[in-house]
Amino acid sequence: MPLQPDFSPWAFTQDPPLDEQGLVCVGADLEPGTLLAAYRTGLFPMPLPASLLRRGQIAWFSPDPRGVIPLDGLLVTKSLRRSLRRYEVVMDRDFDAVVAACADPNRPGAWINAAIQTAYGRLHELGWAHSMETYLDGQLVGGLYGVRINGFFAGEAMFHLATDASKVALWHLVTWLNSTGGLLLDVQWTTPHLISLGAVDLPRTEYLARLAEAVAEPQSGPESTPEISAKTMPLTSETTP
Repeated sequence: MPLQPDFSPWAFTQDPPLDEQGLVCVGADLEPGTLLAAYRTGLFPMPLPASLLRRGQIAWFSPDPRGVIPLDGLLVTKSLRRSLRRYEVVMDRDFDAVVAACADPNRPGAWINAAIQTAYGRLHELGWAHSMETYLDGQLVGGLYGVRINGFFAGEAMFHLATDASKVALWHLVTWLNSTGGLLLDVQWTTPHLISLGAVDLPRTEYLARLAEAVAEPQSGPESTPEISAKTMPLTSETTP
């Protein structure tokens, strides 16, 4: 079971977003208790260009619509089925390496900075954040990471260095969630790539209703991390404590 962090002094609300990207507010911190409180409210953090924020501020988003992958709706192609037999997949063997690969500044749209890497590393140490890792000949070639709260999983980022390596990790994530009482897999925004895997848009009100059920529902062993091996606010506003 994950360890409970200190409670956050920050109060998050479910106010509607202020722009098309889903920005709700700016402020707070990246402490474990703050991150968990934000996810339970439907928010997630992302950095914005320094020109838009005072140094050290954090932007919190809750898009409308919200991207999710139905746990019974992952699209598995013939290519992916072949790839499932090609790779070894392990959970939580090297969380930091997965986050670092996702944070590669040479990747298009790279947004994961050092503060984000440190914050999610702390969540992982407490048992809340997990990685699904894809290996080929002993080398890490793909994976993803995110946050699990009871039946809810917030997918944060994924990467691949070999064909279908991230898709294989996603297949194993969905399999794990389905076998441990998962209810909701959040992917934040839909993209053509995620849509090709089965992602759909939910109206924000429907997403928040499903989120409340997922984070509150007691699950059977959702926070266990067995090793899996297979070859088959307005910009000037801040949240307030």
